[in-house]
Amino acid sequence: MFSIRSSESLRTCAGPSRREFLRVGALGLGGLTLPHLLATKAAASAESYRGKSVVLLFLQGGPPQIETFDPKPDAPSGIRSCTGSVATRHAGERFGGTFPKLAGMADRLSVVRSFGSGDGGHNQLPVLTGNSKLEGTLGAHVSRLVGANHPVTALPTNSVVLPEAVQPDLKLGTPTGPFSYQYIKKNYVTAGKLGGANEGLLLDGGGELTDNLVLQLPRDRFDDRRRLLSQLDGVQRRVESSGSLDGLGALRQQAYDVLVKGIAGAFDLSDEDPRTVAKYDTSHLFRMEDWHLGGRNYNRLRNQSRVTNLLGKQMLLARRLCERGCGFVTVVDGCWDFHGDGNNPPTPVGMPLLGPQVDHAVAAFLEDLDERGLSDDVVLLVTGEMGRSPKKGGRNGGTGHWGQLTPLLAAGGGLQTGQIVGRTDRNGGEATSTPYRPEHLAATVMQTLFDPGEARLDPSIPTDLARMITVDEPIRELLGS
Repeated sequence: MFSIRSSESLRTCAGPSRREFLRVGALGLGGLTLPHLLATKAAASAESYRGKSVVLLFLQGGPPQIETFDPKPDAPSGIRSCTGSVATRHAGERFGGTFPKLAGMADRLSVVRSFGSGDGGHNQLPVLTGNSKLEGTLGAHVSRLVGANHPVTALPTNSVVLPEAVQPDLKLGTPTGPFSYQYIKKNYVTAGKLGGANEGLLLDGGGELTDNLVLQLPRDRFDDRRRLLSQLDGVQRRVESSGSLDGLGALRQQAYDVLVKGIAGAFDLSDEDPRTVAKYDTSHLFRMEDWHLGGRNYNRLRNQSRVTNLLGKQMLLARRLCERGCGFVTVVDGCWDFHGDGNNPPTPVGMPLLGPQVDHAVAAFLEDLDERGLSDDVVLLVTGEMGRSPKKGGRNGGTGHWGQLTPLLAAGGGLQTGQIVGRTDRNGGEATSTPYRPEHLAATVMQTLFDPGEARLDPSIPTDLARMITVDEPIRELLGS
């Protein structure tokens, strides 16, 4: 594995540690595993894998279904969207008022209103794993089938993008349990019974992989990508001059070349067209410092520590990772826990803050995919671990946890788009059409990435994975069946 760390000692949410900026793949100089991948493909997926990628934008905390894609404008005050609503391209259908860009491109996406996580707590695992008996995230499922690293670029199949991947010197305070860095590090990368090799690469940090290659980078130069590339060149010169690669053979030499010369490029935004970066950029929407400790809007709300204005560049990084071979990228955005209590903002404060950022970043991502001819190659999913209670409480408009309904937007990857799937009751609390759960979402993902007919003929695919691809019930409207 390849790591980039600060040369200074830092304290993270997990306690005193050395900040790890980047961990890229289970590749080490002592025993490169990439040659294996260059020489052979993962047997289980050679015929059934369709070569598509998934980007899962996970709105951590419980995004409100009424404020996002089911605003209930005719419901009583205190239930209908407090941010208003905006007309979509579907006659009579509206989105929440902070999503005008997505409403204007509703013909290019689908919203599943009858989806619910079934869990009313801050338990991300039902959605992240699709309630799989294998207990690993969907990214780990994909990694198990196609291999932990791309056979040419060496990028990990399964990656998790945090704001720190864009700005690794962030100091995001000490939010409560499920929003802490340590919690995210443990739960968002888990491979469960699929084995540690299929863990998600957490950008920044994460995983149980052994450090094999460490670059020391001064803390005040984390954002200097030229310095990073210079250090990579220096490592290459040192290794080559020592003769450490002598006798490794052509495949290992190729692996090392890919490691040193190729991986860093995915994280170097300086080679992007500045106009593209500007289209994604969400930093102008609000000053995140205002919402952190000491900021004018902090008000002792600890979970706001994970609020950033970096989502646009996180989504740009996700697109770059997909282009270079990542099969599953989870982008984490927080904090959507709108209780209006001692740790969280109320809905009327949180939605105008975070909603426009998602609207901007997702619209930019979809437009970029279209311009690059990648719309059919990348599946985008936007959801969270639950929704919010329909009725806003108290004087400040806070909302509680709600497992019955959870926002779900889907686009790209050849899915059937331009539709509203499912119906809900007048107050937006229960599905009145076929309810869908995480296992249906998981089957949709796996049956989009893998060909069920080919998978049935492949005895090397583990039984539980084969069942997800060939037998389990998907969200049929998204697959056009």
